[in-house]
Amino acid sequence: MILTFTANPSIDCTMTLPSELQRGAVHRLQSVTRVAGGKGINVSVAAHRAGRPTLAVFPAPHNDAFIRLLLSTSVAYKFVSSEETIRTNVTITEPDGTTTKLNGPGPHMTADIVAACENTLKEEAHAASWIVLAGSLPPGAPRNWYARLAQLVREANPDIKVAIDTSDAPLKALLEELEQARPSLIKPNGEELGQAVGVDGAELERQAEQGDFSGVVKAAQILGRRGAENVLVTLGAAGAVLVRSEGAWAATPPPITAVSTVGAGDSSLAGFVMALSAGGRVEEALAQAVAYGSAAASLPGTTIPSPEDIQLSNVTVSSLI
Repeated sequence: MILTFTANPSIDCTMTLPSELQRGAVHRLQSVTRVAGGKGINVSVAAHRAGRPTLAVFPAPHNDAFIRLLLSTSVAYKFVSSEETIRTNVTITEPDGTTTKLNGPGPHMTADIVAACENTLKEEAHAASWIVLAGSLPPGAPRNWYARLAQLVREANPDIKVAIDTSDAPLKALLEELEQARPSLIKPNGEELGQAVGVDGAELERQAEQGDFSGVVKAAQILGRRGAENVLVTLGAAGAVLVRSEGAWAATPPPITAVSTVGAGDSSLAGFVMALSAGGRVEEALAQAVAYGSAAASLPGTTIPSPEDIQLSNVTVSSLI
């Protein structure tokens, strides 16, 4: 089973414009969609659509609109009772694929909710082969919570694989305790990788777009030496790079028309974890990650791809070392 934990879930509201966004102007929207979102939720949705056992864990109030939206996906879930309403994240998409996001901070998390989440994850970890800890942390959550959770679930199930996908302050806190957390996988994008090792992430992405992945590999190797078994770096239209102790690989995506990048990174993470948990080789997992991310980018709003959306045969994987 793939267990996911979304500490700061959201109702993802996607507003599609028929023309370019103009600040200060009045716009008539082409469409509006609302789905249950959050990085871990998106991973569970992808796994469920692929027929893989999964359980999504998150804090939420009883009868919150978020839960009603999640029910429509048929994803198995377990929520930790909280009091404040789940946040709403707004995404504005333009015809050329430009995406503008306005993310809410999330409800405050009390010490009791933190403890209840930890106890739930320790209980559910026994039946899981992988756990995905993903997304931002809400106000009140421990700054180093992901590092702590990685250790707690491993104590409950020493064989469990831990994937972590976060950014900003939670990523910085994770890196400070990376040797103790020892994640099986971390999934930064180019910008987040730059934050992690103190280099210009935009420059790493620019080099990757030109086919030069050497900077990405060098930066990812730093994290590998500090305890991350797999470093999967998503690079948008340039594909993705995987770095492990025994090598590094790049995967280039199939040609697509980008519609919305929301959920693309989460879909990549889901594709990678599903492939490895099924016994696939790391090169196969990387290819599936890029195929899933590309499919998500070609779909509107926060649409998580199903297996029939995947163009795996059009992904090219090459060794970099």
